[in-house]
Amino acid sequence: MDSLKVGIIGCGTVGGGVVKLLIENREVIAERIGKRIDIVFVADKDVEKVKKLGIPEEKIVDNGFKALERKCDVVVELIGGTTIAKEIILSAIEKGRDVVTANKALLADYGEELFKKAREKGVSLKFEASVGGGIPVIKALREGLAGNKIERICGIINGTANYILTEMTEKGITFEEALRKAQELGYAEADPTLDVEGYDAAHKIAVLSTLSFCRWVKTENVYVRGIKDITPLDIELAREFGYKVKLLAISKLVDEELEVRVHPTMIPENHILSNVNGVFNACLIEGDFVGDTLYYGKGAGEKPTASAVVSDIIDIAIGNRYSVPECLFKDEEKLKIKAPEEFISSFYLRFTAVDKPGVLAKISKILADYGISIKMALQKSIDINGGVPVVMTTHPACKSKILKAIEEIDRLDVILSPTFVCMIEEL
Repeated sequence: MDSLKVGIIGCGTVGGGVVKLLIENREVIAERIGKRIDIVFVADKDVEKVKKLGIPEEKIVDNGFKALERKCDVVVELIGGTTIAKEIILSAIEKGRDVVTANKALLADYGEELFKKAREKGVSLKFEASVGGGIPVIKALREGLAGNKIERICGIINGTANYILTEMTEKGITFEEALRKAQELGYAEADPTLDVEGYDAAHKIAVLSTLSFCRWVKTENVYVRGIKDITPLDIELAREFGYKVKLLAISKLVDEELEVRVHPTMIPENHILSNVNGVFNACLIEGDFVGDTLYYGKGAGEKPTASAVVSDIIDIAIGNRYSVPECLFKDEEKLKIKAPEEFISSFYLRFTAVDKPGVLAKISKILADYGISIKMALQKSIDINGGVPVVMTTHPACKSKILKAIEEIDRLDVILSPTFVCMIEEL
C-alpha cells in the first residue's frame, strides 16, 4: 500500500491530538482511502513530551527549520503565531511540500502572500482547522456550497466569549466572574485578550470572507468590538425586548459592498443561534440557491481541531488539492469594504439619566432630529450611580447618525454617563 509521508511542526495541544489520531486511527484511515499516512518527523522543543506520544526518538527534531531538511510529502504547521510560522510555511512551500495549518491569524493577515506562493509552486495549502475546530465549515464553503453565490455568514465562532456570555445570561453574573470561571475550567487563557476583545473571531471571519466573496480580507478590514462592557443589566433588558446577546461574526454583501464585523449583537431569542451555548460554535451560511445552512459543533480543543487537521491531510492523500477560489488570483476590481460608520442596523441604546420628568422627551427629540425612529422604549426603576436606565431600541438606522445623536445626547445635563450602544441583528 502506498503511503503519504507527513511531518508535524509544533506538538502542543493540537499537534499532540494530530499525532494521537494518526496513530490510533491509522488502520481505519488506510482502509478508507487506500493509502497509509506515516508520520516521518515531529518537531518540538519539548522532546520528552513527544516521546510520550509514542514517536520514536529518531523521528523527533527540536527545531522546525531543521525538520524541514528531512524528506516528507506534507508539512503540518501547528506552532501558531505570525512570524516563525510564516517562515516555516514559506520554506516548506519553496521545497515543494504541501502544507496544512490551523493558523487563522497568519491566514487572515498574510493569506494572499502564502496562497500566491503555493499556487506558484503548484502545492496545496490547506486550513480546515483554522475556523470552527471540528466543524467542517471550510469544506462546506469550498465544496458543498461551491455552486452558490454566498450572500451572508453569521457565526458564533469563539467558544470562550460564548461561554462567558452564556454564564452571564443563565446565572446573572458579571463579565469578570464569568471570565474567572472560564479560566478555572481551561476555556480561557491567562491572557484572554484575543478571545474577549473579538480578535480571534475577526481572524476567522476574515478567512471565511476571503473564501466566500473572492476578495482578500484581512483582520484590518474587520470592524471589531469585544464583550468586556456587557453587563448583566443589558443581558436582562435584552431579554425583556426578546433578544439574547451573542458575540457574532458577520460578513455579508450590502449594496455590492462587503460588510465584515465582529461585535456583541442582540439576536432574537427564538433564533437557533440564540440557543448555541457554552463553548460550542455555530456558523450560519446563506447561499442564493440553498438558502440558510447551519454548521454546529465544538469549535476548539485537542480532538475536534485534530480531526480537522487530519481531514486536510486525507484530502491531499486522495488528490483533492483545491485550496481557495481561482478568482482570488485574477487582476480585477475587488469588492469594496463598507466603512463601519456606514453600517445600517437596528440598535439597542441604554442611557443613564436623572430620574425626573422630560428626560425621555429630550432624548427622543435628538434621535428624531437625526432621522432615527424609536421602536420600543422603557425606563427601569433601578439605581445606577444616582441615575436610572432609560432603554430604547430603534428601527434600522445608519451607524454614523446613531453615533452623532449619542454624542449630542451625552452632552445633556440629564445624562450621567456615556450611553451604551449595541447593534441588533434580526437574522
